[in-house]
Amino acid sequence: MNNEIGDNDENGHEYTLDEALAEVGFGKFQVLVLVYAGLGSMAEAMEVMILSFIGPSVKSEWGLSSGQESLITTVVFAGMLIGAYSWGIISDNYGRRIGLLSVAAVTSIFALLSAFAPNYISLVVCRTVAGIGLGGGPLYSAWFLEFVPVQNRGIWMVVFSTFWTIGAILEAALAWTVMPRLGWRWLLALSSVPCFAALIFYFLTIESPRYLYMNGMINEAYNVLKKMAEINGRELPSGLLVSDKVIENEEMTSSEETQLLSTGRNKNAISKPGFSSLLMLFSPSLVKTTLLLWMIYFGNSFSYYGVVLLTSEFSSGEIKCSSAILNSHILKDSSLYIDAFVTSLAELPGLILSAFLVDKVGRKISMLITYLCGFMFLLPLMFHHYKIWTTALLFGARMFIIGNFTVAGVYCPEIYPTSVRTTGVGVASAVGRIAGMICPLVAVDLMSGCHQMAAIILFEAVIILSGISVLFLPFETKGRELTDTVAVNK
Repeated sequence: MNNEIGDNDENGHEYTLDEALAEVGFGKFQVLVLVYAGLGSMAEAMEVMILSFIGPSVKSEWGLSSGQESLITTVVFAGMLIGAYSWGIISDNYGRRIGLLSVAAVTSIFALLSAFAPNYISLVVCRTVAGIGLGGGPLYSAWFLEFVPVQNRGIWMVVFSTFWTIGAILEAALAWTVMPRLGWRWLLALSSVPCFAALIFYFLTIESPRYLYMNGMINEAYNVLKKMAEINGRELPSGLLVSDKVIENEEMTSSEETQLLSTGRNKNAISKPGFSSLLMLFSPSLVKTTLLLWMIYFGNSFSYYGVVLLTSEFSSGEIKCSSAILNSHILKDSSLYIDAFVTSLAELPGLILSAFLVDKVGRKISMLITYLCGFMFLLPLMFHHYKIWTTALLFGARMFIIGNFTVAGVYCPEIYPTSVRTTGVGVASAVGRIAGMICPLVAVDLMSGCHQMAAIILFEAVIILSGISVLFLPFETKGRELTDTVAVNK
């Protein structure tokens, strides 16, 4: 395999992948990549949000216990935990396209089979395997990120995040329309349509040039860049695309920032196949970042799904020990769908806010601001309020939590090198799935047991710990080029 390729003579200018991406710019090609990656993210959101709606109907139809109803949700997050870890390793070692195909196939097939489940056991099995497929959701963001030039990268990653919100809103609207008339099976079947669309349009995808570049496949990377330039109506830099830019007399330090930001392939770079990509997350240059991101992803997932579940709890009128003020506003059957739809709309201003902040003040400051605001909106929910105030507070909390979720989703793939990017993001997301499994078991039980104040205090404590983790993150990624390998001290 050649280490350089281009259309100039051997004395021509040498350029790197990042220089090529900057020259190609963001154009029609990246829009097509964005649409496909966004479709995958929308499908994931719909399959996750559906958990808020089908449980009570399945419980009523099959006479399930509360534990059996909760298990339908828990197994999906358990599957996502497995999938987030597995798909990251596969895509880091065998290519992004292999990962995309596997995720789309597993998710679409078992999401649809769930609608035809003849009994409880088969439904649990189908939802578990569908969850494994859904665990590959972070692969879409990492794949899209690797086509985007550094300029305004944060804003475009926020734009990508809007597809999750579109999926969440669409699922709430679909449940509102379908559930009262056709039931949960039709909701499951219709919700799987975006998953099948991702599978059908897979043939239009292309391998990440950064993945090819990092693995020494310079010819293939050049061909992808050339295609990108043609579609965007641009030209690649004249000269040679090289795999390295060796900088003479450059001082090397052992700091975490220098190791993470090293773009050249030095003698200490590690890029091994197999499960070593997971071990690299605990290398001296990455272990601190990895643990801090785990806490942030855990906190974001716990608080996000907590707000979603709190919406269900407040809307259902099932908290029998609430004050007379709350009990005097017990809702009709459709209230859950209406409130879920309204609070899902909160994600739109949350995304707009994160788009404004992420490239203005940076990723870390943006996360601190949204954590603080989310904390303030949740705090009054320790006490009972009229329904309109409760909905307004949940709306505000969800707006800022999704804003933080979005910024963290930009920061995490930016800070990890290409060689471990999807593994790092996948495992961080897997930790978030653990939070999704714990949240209904802990927080909802507290709410149902008349411990509303304790539940809110728990959410606030998790947010505080997540905010502290942001303070200790090693550096800001705003405006920095992506890195490709992990430098390790000898």
